Parts: sequence; structure tokens; C-alpha cells
Amino acid sequence: MTDAAAFIRANTVLSMAAHVPEIRLHLASEITPIWQATETWLAEHNVEPPFWAFAWPGGQALARHVLDHPSYVAGRRVLDFAAGGGIAAIACAMAGAALVEAAEIDPMALAAIRLNAEANCRRVLAVGDVVGAACRWDLILCGDVCYEAPMTGHIMPWLTRMADAAEVWIADPGRTYLPKRGMNAFATYRIETTLELEDHSSRQVVLYQLAGG
Repeated sequence: MTDAAAFIRANTVLSMAAHVPEIRLHLASEITPIWQATETWLAEHNVEPPFWAFAWPGGQALARHVLDHPSYVAGRRVLDFAAGGGIAAIACAMAGAALVEAAEIDPMALAAIRLNAEANCRRVLAVGDVVGAACRWDLILCGDVCYEAPMTGHIMPWLTRMADAAEVWIADPGRTYLPKRGMNAFATYRIETTLELEDHSSRQVVLYQLAGG
């Protein structure tokens, strides 16, 4: 992790997402330089694009909802799935969750999760690929996971099975591949974003609870 942590510290600024000022994150202050830096790093270390360096609308909405309603997570075992930089996971730790895991398949994202948790003095266990694992959580949070057809097709059958044993929340900012059935909306947030990342200056993020199979 040493090289990854050094890269993250050198190419981000410890700052706050607009809708979750309670949490400090290592975020890109300018988008183009970090993407260019990661392309160089990618050539040398086989690293994915730096999605972990941005507080995406889905993650912000989940974190805001958790911090405003801590009783939903207090004492529970929580998974932040496809966690990015771990903003929702850190919010759950702040809200008193008994156990918080943040899952990512990108090693750089895992390093960012550890650094972000440390910056907020919170305990979050960064874990790798969990798709296919047996359910060991009470609540699974998914921020903006239906943006590509292959990704959605890979994860949704597993998440639907998980919803038989745990609550599964999906925060969606209007992505094309969100399933049309089994999605019960329970909250809505308007989250500002940037035209360099999205095609709108803000996104309406709907929080859904996924029905089981």
C-alpha cells in the first residue's frame, strides 16, 4: 500500500464533499491532472481509472442519509459495496455501526478507503471482491452501481440474493441500467456535480431498497 498511499497523497487534497461536510476525503482538486497521472501510473502498475478520487452523487446521498438517520445503521453490520473512496462506509462508522466493510476491486480504491478512514479516525475494513460471497451483513449500501450493462448484469443477481437476508440500498442518479422492478424508493436527494464528470450540473439521486428474489 505504501506506493499507492504516496500516489494518493501526492495527487489529491484532503477536503470535504459538498453535501457531507462531516467527512474528510482525499479528493481530486482538478480532474485532468489526476487522470493524466493515473494513466502514467496505469502503464507502470496496472491501475484502474481514479474513480475513488471523486465523491460521486450516489455515495454522497447515502452518506447524507446515514448521518441524518443514524438509527438505521447503529449496531448493525454494514457493507459499502463498490465503495469508491468509502464515503458511505465512513458515514456508517460515524453513525455507530457495529462493523463496517467497504468492498472494491481496485487496489488503489482500497488504499484510498484506508487513508480516508484514517483521516476521519474511523474503523473501516477495506475488502476486495465480495460478489458471490455468503451474506454476513445486516445492511448493504450501493452507490451508483448500475452505470454499465456488464456491471449491472454481474452484480444484480447477487445483490438480489443478498436482499433475502439483509437490507440492500441502491442510490441511483438516473443511470440507464437500473432495474425496473423490485426497487422501492424511500428518499431523494439533489446532489451538485461537475460537468467534467457528469452531463448535468446536479443529479437527483433516489435511494431504493432492493426486494429479494
